[in-house]
Parts: sequence; C-alpha cells; structure tokens
Amino acid sequence: MRIDIVTLFPEFFTSPLQTSLLGKAIANQIAEVHLTNPRDFTTDKHHRVDDEPYGGGVGMLMKPDPIFAAVESLPTLPKREIIYLTPQGEPMKQEMFKELANYDQLVLICGSYEGIDERVCEHLVTREVSLGDFVLTCGEIPALALINGVVRLRPGTVGKEDSLKFESFEDGLLDYPQYTRPPIFRDWEVPEVLRSGNHKLIAEWRKEQQILRTKQRRPDLL
Repeated sequence: MRIDIVTLFPEFFTSPLQTSLLGKAIANQIAEVHLTNPRDFTTDKHHRVDDEPYGGGVGMLMKPDPIFAAVESLPTLPKREIIYLTPQGEPMKQEMFKELANYDQLVLICGSYEGIDERVCEHLVTREVSLGDFVLTCGEIPALALINGVVRLRPGTVGKEDSLKFESFEDGLLDYPQYTRPPIFRDWEVPEVLRSGNHKLIAEWRKEQQILRTKQRRPDLL
C-alpha cells in the first residue's frame, strides 16, 4: 500500500511514522508513506498557499492550485482514494478502515487555516473523512489516526492477526474487560471465571460483558 500525505507540515509525521507497530510496518514495507508539501508547487516568490475567502469572513483558505499540482505530481495506482480530512466528512469507523486497508493507494489532503477552496473538494477529492464532531488546528492529526487505523489491519503489521478479530467494534460491540497478573491487586480480584480454565464459560462471560458494556457506554451501536 502506498500512502501519500499532502501537508504543509511534513515534520509533523517524523516521529509517529517511526514509532511502534506503525514504524515497523513501514520499515518492513507493509506500507510506504510519502510526504508532499503544496508549498513546493507555488509559483510566486513568497510561496503563498493561502488567501482571503471571497465574500469576506474570518481567516484564510488554502488555495486550490498548489493542492491540485501536488496531487497531480503523484503516481496513480489502480485502486486509489483521495481523502480530505475535514470535520464535515464521514466519521472514521472500523468498517471504513477495513475497506481502505484493501486499497493500493491513499492520498490524504491535510487542511489548515479555515480549510481549503471548495473546488478541491468538488473536482479532486473522492472522499471526505472526519475524526469526530470537533475542530482541530490542522488535518495532520486525523490523517495520522487514519493511517494508524488502516495500516494495523494490513497483513503482517500485527503479530497475532487473530487478535484483530476480538476487539472493540467487531460484531458491533465494544471489547470485554481484560485482566492480567497478579490475580489480586490491592484487594481487587480478577473475576473467578477467567481463572477457571473453562473456555466455554469464559467465552460466554466475555460475550455478556461486551453486550453489557456496549449498552452502558455506546447504546447507539446496538
């Protein structure tokens, strides 16, 4: 998988892309990440990438021409999605990550200032994606979240791939509570059923806990 990030702040990604499982996946070429700065495609002497919005308003907008030029400079793989990270987009969900994990190429456009010229959304972007119902200072944060969520699903990233089948949002439920040693910590005990060795009872307990936790915390999922 090839991931292209169109960003005014490529340095934002330096540490996260070298850390933990994501860093290992990139090092092992499970995914390759390329950074492209729209500022490199400006034609004026000041390398301006933003301007005032028509009709007035507070703040500045990213201009369309550097973004188009940046994206058009990239190679095009057969199955490609051009994604703009914006609060107005489709909320990130596990099903979305599963879908995108099968793509050959993801192009992620990170907005700044008050956003980008609408013509980029209308004529270049194929999908708008949101991290949630809130506003951040830049699109780099949701872009990093999307990369992490997608790449971890690629074969070879997670050591025990079966673990991906037993986590939150699989089967529409949150994950069950989990415990490790010691069995008693400050008088708080691990549930006896988990120490019983009875795999049938443990599976039943975990399913019950998933349903209970989902009802309590995310009833909208049921």
